Amino acid sequence: MEIDELIKFDRTEEEVNLLSPLTWAYIGDCVYELYIRTKLVNETNLKPHNLHIEATKYVKAKSQAEHLEKIMDKLTEEEKDIVRRGRNTKNHHLPKNSTVGEYSHATAFEALIGYLFLTKKYSRLKEILGFDIDLEAKK
Repeated sequence: MEIDELIKFDRTEEEVNLLSPLTWAYIGDCVYELYIRTKLVNETNLKPHNLHIEATKYVKAKSQAEHLEKIMDKLTEEEKDIVRRGRNTKNHHLPKNSTVGEYSHATAFEALIGYLFLTKKYSRLKEILGFDIDLEAKK
């Protein structure tokens, strides 16, 4: 079964463009966390509690903001525009474990991941998720 059969989303790219960047980030948060969790299960022998502890090192706002900064020069102009829209979207949530800047950049990163997923640009999504993610770097 292909991922698009498992998770059905039937909107055109034009319709996805009309969604709020916070909606993209909502989906991107899930996709990124699933990616990190799966990567940890595949590449480590950690028990569930330790898997959770390790995963939080990657999915917290500061780490996502740092990851976005590392990959910005590898993004297309369209992707940079998606990042800008995600970063500039008004979010009434106040971060408790990060700065407002880190949180807005993490939201931008999640928006990019969500946008690529929702527009079914899976090969580009895979490429971006693979940039500079080293499980040893966060230990």
